Amino acid sequence: MPYVDDARSAFEETTKRGAKPYMEPTVEKDEFGEVVRSGIYTYGETVHIFVERKNYDGLFLPGYEKWESHYNPEPVGLKFIDHMVGNVGWDEMNKWCKFYGEVMGFAQIISFADDDIATDYTALMSKVMSNGNGRVKFPINEPAEGKKKSQIEEYLDFYNGPGVQHIAVATDDIVATVSAMRDRGVEFLYVPDTYYDDILERVGEIDEDIELLKKHGILIDRDDEGYLLQLFTNNVLDRPTMFIEVIQRKGAQSFGVGNFKALFEAIERQQARRGTL
Repeated sequence: MPYVDDARSAFEETTKRGAKPYMEPTVEKDEFGEVVRSGIYTYGETVHIFVERKNYDGLFLPGYEKWESHYNPEPVGLKFIDHMVGNVGWDEMNKWCKFYGEVMGFAQIISFADDDIATDYTALMSKVMSNGNGRVKFPINEPAEGKKKSQIEEYLDFYNGPGVQHIAVATDDIVATVSAMRDRGVEFLYVPDTYYDDILERVGEIDEDIELLKKHGILIDRDDEGYLLQLFTNNVLDRPTMFIEVIQRKGAQSFGVGNFKALFEAIERQQARRGTL
């Protein structure tokens, strides 16, 4: 739900440009002020809600009441959503990139072809769309031809269409965050020790202890502006669809393309166990 200065204007402008309406501008009030929300459809049944809260001083939304649970664990260091990735069908990536460009005024900032993101079995193509200030980033994936069914195709089959593949959440200390999440039962994709054999030759000098990163299976990648650390959970639903990424940026503005092969091979190991590869 992106914040906007004017939810009515955002709705009127995007629907005028061809977006399918999801929620007409709706005003909600309580003693703390008012919030205006509206929404549009994007790929599949995914929706974007525009939230105007400039006239609201409450904790969350009108009608919200804080509830204190008896279980209140300490935070694990997760801060905000870094990006959200969508999977769309065959030959639909450019269509939805055009949608974000023409309807929402986003710009394409990165593009990956099928030979950039491929393993022996699967491939995909991806483009990253971002809003004007770079705060909102939506990579969009589509399948590409491979020897077997790709994880994008598997997602589309199990989700019954296009949808959000994963949500990346930022942290300032990925080792501490991942360690705390593991202690609470979160399962992450397995990264083989061989991934680290020549990693420093590829990414160069980093601040972290490589053995500690290896212990937690954390992936590393570098671009022209710095490097990043990332790790992906196993699927968090009962189907092989949604998962969560934990990411720490040390200057890098990219999305870990150098790790895609390792990520996809890890997903393929799970696909093989499910019998869908």
